[in-house]
Amino acid sequence: MSVSGAETERCGGLLLVGLGLRRELEGLAAVAARLADAEGVALRQLAGAGDPDAGLTALTAGAASPWLAALPLDPGLPLERGGSWAEALGAWRQPCLLVLRGEQMATGLPAAGAALLEHWRVPLAGLVQVGGDWQPALRRRDGLPWLGWLPETGVESGEAAEEAGAAMAALRQVLRGRWRVLQAA
Repeated sequence: MSVSGAETERCGGLLLVGLGLRRELEGLAAVAARLADAEGVALRQLAGAGDPDAGLTALTAGAASPWLAALPLDPGLPLERGGSWAEALGAWRQPCLLVLRGEQMATGLPAAGAALLEHWRVPLAGLVQVGGDWQPALRRRDGLPWLGWLPETGVESGEAAEEAGAAMAALRQVLRGRWRVLQAA
């Protein structure tokens, strides 16, 4: 895998990654948009998911301020040319946030995804659960670096809206601290 000199540049970007098939990752871009809006940072689009070097070069080019983007495919999938996005993310030292859907909590995907990224030395901001029933005691017990939970989109008003706002505020606080640590590393 060829890695250009761009991997040594410090940019304030955070790439959201998920696990599964493309249809299972469809909501990842919406999560990136929600977080970018909440944090007041740029939302960038990844062009050309087939070539990690070109995609990461384009994402980081001219990025003088923090940004968020979503990877539209599973980082562990083998690429046509060999290697994987996970391998490239580690080589580029690109910080990532692993986003999992609520129904994935009943599987080994959270641990497998964290292990995959750790194997390739990807700077992992942590894991976020989107949707489903948030069970903090179980998340603490699994020993993974969970940052928090976000409800599904579409919460309009009432108690659910308050819960969604509180969840976003808590996640933002933890994510900001973790993002600062990764930028200083």
